[in-house]
Amino acid sequence: MTNEVLDYLRTHREEHLQQLTEYLKIESISSDSTHKDDVCRAAEWTAKALKEAGMEHVQVMETAKHPVVYGDWLHAEGAPTVLLYGHYDVQPVDPVHLWTTPPFEPTIRDGKIYARGASDDKGQVFMQIKVIEAIMKTHGKLPVNVKFIYEGEEEIGSPSLDPFVEAHQELLSADLLLVSDTTMIGKGEPSICYGLRGLCGLQIDVKGPNSDVHSGLYGGAIQNPLHALAEILASLHNQDGQITVNGFYDKVRPLTDEEITTYEALSDDEALKAQLGLKELFGEKGFSTKARLWGRPTLELNGVWGGYQGEGIKTVIPSEAHAKITCRLVPDQDPKEIAELLKQHILAHTPKGVTVEITLFDQARPFLTPYDHPAIQTAGRALEKAYGKSPVYTRMGGSVPVVETFNTLLNLPAVLMGFGLENENFHAPNEHFHLENFDKGMDALTYFFYELTNKK
Repeated sequence: MTNEVLDYLRTHREEHLQQLTEYLKIESISSDSTHKDDVCRAAEWTAKALKEAGMEHVQVMETAKHPVVYGDWLHAEGAPTVLLYGHYDVQPVDPVHLWTTPPFEPTIRDGKIYARGASDDKGQVFMQIKVIEAIMKTHGKLPVNVKFIYEGEEEIGSPSLDPFVEAHQELLSADLLLVSDTTMIGKGEPSICYGLRGLCGLQIDVKGPNSDVHSGLYGGAIQNPLHALAEILASLHNQDGQITVNGFYDKVRPLTDEEITTYEALSDDEALKAQLGLKELFGEKGFSTKARLWGRPTLELNGVWGGYQGEGIKTVIPSEAHAKITCRLVPDQDPKEIAELLKQHILAHTPKGVTVEITLFDQARPFLTPYDHPAIQTAGRALEKAYGKSPVYTRMGGSVPVVETFNTLLNLPAVLMGFGLENENFHAPNEHFHLENFDKGMDALTYFFYELTNKK
């Protein structure tokens, strides 16, 4: 039966790419209030695609900010129910001048489609829908029951989704969760992600004099907020790349011996340096690169600013200085506890002569599923059929906050079967998606839905 579905996908490939182009043109930037209508348009487009795929009970459901799209098909008696999750919102596109082609004018070149959202996550959401459509068009029914929940706030930390899931637990009840919003280990290297890091974000605002002041008249007599901020930030790490916040590592779950060995074997430092144009890598002492990326927590500066930014020089001491920080967390770290530890550290290391305000932002708990779980092994068989080689079982350094929510509230094991590549520039200029994985990924999803009904 799968051959007919795969033939349908091949026959309709150009049509599907044209539809994906239409989807990617929608400027659904969730963090920018000026694009609120665009986010709603993307939700409506997603709902329309689900209806055209033959799904039932399709609706765009309002939340406190951006809508959730729901749909289902529940006629496979005795078969498992799969909840498919993804997001139709995208990151901002700045700096625009670094894009080779405009971010919302999708362009195919060199076997890749370039556009914001091509890889993260509209392209992969589109693949899920089109596989379901292909099965329905060729057979009139699905081998499993499906429910869809696609949100428009993932790129801003999914603030509305936790309360939505909590309020709609019966509607969203299922046997397993399928997410296509992760990456493969490399080109032609199928991967299944069994762990995600959590997230804790904050902003530091350092306040000094009540306005910018002349550095000649006041320099040497008052604390400079930029100096104070630099001192605070320098206190967060030591020279071995270790985080010096008291208690930060207390609850970190150690990597297993198998993970340590596997991650060391998968680490290719020379390739990573070449990819990023670096002469040296840097990270926490005593761990391989993949272990640092997947299994160890981090604290990173995302932005630092203050004072004069224009051309030339302006002899001022600024009134304020600011920094944005995010931490990636691992099991069993609690983002609320980490936020409190950070606040205590920052306040304890604030120099005299300034005041500090701390604003908390996105938080997400880390997630881990045993990779010997039957659903994950089923995904492994599907990927092997599509790619012709056994998949690698990995963690991922990024965060998909709602995965832990689904696990906690709905008790759903998560299959994180994504088809992006780490060098596809998601969140950066020239985001793109390899069409090889567009094709083979839909093959793998097709095999997965049918493999779920095979008893092993």
